[in-house]
Amino acid sequence: MTTSGAPKPPTFKRSSPRNKSRLRSRRVAAGGGEGEAEAEAAGTLALARALLPASVELDAVLPVGRALPREFFEVDALDLAPRLLGKLLRRDEVVLRITEVEAYRPNDSACHGRFGVTARTAPVFGPGGHAYVYLCYGLHMMLNVVADIEGVGAAVLIRSCSPVSGLETIQRHRGQQTEKPALLTGPGKVGQALGLSTDWSNHPLYTPGGLEVLDGPEPESILVGPRVGIEYASPEHVAAPWRFAIAGTPWISAPKNTLRPR
Repeated sequence: MTTSGAPKPPTFKRSSPRNKSRLRSRRVAAGGGEGEAEAEAAGTLALARALLPASVELDAVLPVGRALPREFFEVDALDLAPRLLGKLLRRDEVVLRITEVEAYRPNDSACHGRFGVTARTAPVFGPGGHAYVYLCYGLHMMLNVVADIEGVGAAVLIRSCSPVSGLETIQRHRGQQTEKPALLTGPGKVGQALGLSTDWSNHPLYTPGGLEVLDGPEPESILVGPRVGIEYASPEHVAAPWRFAIAGTPWISAPKNTLRPR
């Protein structure tokens, strides 16, 4: 229910598929056979079981999937954001499951793209599927996945994750020995857990090695709500329900009371 006087969530158009088809080249993701993928997943599953104590809820200790093709990311940020839920981030032995994200789109008064192309924001205008890492408040490394095609200026912020493997490395990077959700619930915590710096901006997340986004099981249900910490934006964008999270998991950042079933 919308209270009287409160801004109503706006309705926005997705990017035109016709315009995208004119600019996007058809690519085919290369990869090994099914047996190779299954062997890799089995190996990572065994590693996760060995590294993580039983007290940590790991979303059932997930097998790691294959890298996603570039085309997966070349969609409107508002479409990419919920699709990233349940997908996996991998850097070396650390594997995280994405549990919470926010979409930032062209002509969005909360998006860094509103400043145009600058030395800092140039990566957000890069190809879909590349990383955009920026420093927030001089302290936190914030990981974003660039959405859409090159030149659009859109991205999805990774707000929270749950651990799948590499718990000791995560704890060392975070400087905390906890196994509770506070370890990874917040975008700065995710960047710290992965050991990221702004040098990772422009890194293609669909190529093997380094930092990767891998396929993972889709969540059964999703929560939506307004984005966090964007009071500077226009009222319509402050109210826009462009925050997405996996329902039923404790690995979600605050505030949780603004999230509703999708």
